[in-house]
Amino acid sequence: MVTDVTTTSPDLAGPTKPVAVVGRGVRPKDGKGYTAFRVVNATLLLLMCAVVLYPFVNIVAQAFSSEGHINAGQVNLVPRGFNLTTFKVVLSDDMFWTNYKNTVVYTVVGTVIAMALTTTYAYALSKKHLKGRTFFIGIAVLTMFFNGGLIPNYVLITTLGFKDTIWAIVLPNAISVFNLLVMKSFFENFPDELEEAAAIDGMSTYGVFFRIVLPLSKAVLATMVLFYAVAFWNSWFSAYLYMTDAANYPVTVYLRNLMAGVTTGTSITGGQLDNMTQIASNVQSVTMLLTVLPIVCLYPFIQRYFVSGVMLGAVKQ
Repeated sequence: MVTDVTTTSPDLAGPTKPVAVVGRGVRPKDGKGYTAFRVVNATLLLLMCAVVLYPFVNIVAQAFSSEGHINAGQVNLVPRGFNLTTFKVVLSDDMFWTNYKNTVVYTVVGTVIAMALTTTYAYALSKKHLKGRTFFIGIAVLTMFFNGGLIPNYVLITTLGFKDTIWAIVLPNAISVFNLLVMKSFFENFPDELEEAAAIDGMSTYGVFFRIVLPLSKAVLATMVLFYAVAFWNSWFSAYLYMTDAANYPVTVYLRNLMAGVTTGTSITGGQLDNMTQIASNVQSVTMLLTVLPIVCLYPFIQRYFVSGVMLGAVKQ
């Protein structure tokens, strides 16, 4: 909005002139080039979203479709011949729920341990006066490019007695170096004045960390929790490698065994021979849907922290 004001605007060379004052908060009109860019950008993003969502929507459609339509290739984005037989059979399998419970336990315990180690390690590395800081950063970064290999890791886990225990899943993956560096960068940008004021008031280093730093770091903490939780929830190879008892498998290994045509524990068909064809046609889609559903439901509650958490830790002030 533009307002013409004819009040006192002294001009030494002549009489007063109207002065154009642009109201605050008025956004200038976008140019044609920028408008075209926004249209093209929005179109490309919508196409990318469609490409990403298509496989998931197709899996959902197959999970609720009948065997005849699936085998005929008639299921695309909408279920055909609505059917819940496979859901009933999978949900009635005790081994599925046992493995599902294992996944929840592994994810919760692993995320708690990973967050405890990552936050404390990153906070210590963010202090430039820390003796040996470069050495400890170098150790962390080195593991991004080099590791002991599959066989040495297997020998180590076996020697420590971690086989067939939760520790074989949660401890080897306790720290992600990428997450560590992002959180370290965030703590480096944290205002020193707040920590200094707390120290003057008599707080110890641990008091500053737990009562000042962490409560003000909710964005990056939520982001790291999401990263770790998704990683542990989707992990299957460690369990497949270190677990020999099917009762200790996570649900991702259950899914893998179904895809490979291997039953885990109780047969999922359990006396339902008449429905074997239906079950075989979409058991993979049903199990994948049941596996990914909790993460999909969790994401909307913390996605508002996602971008801000990563950017706060990535931008140097």
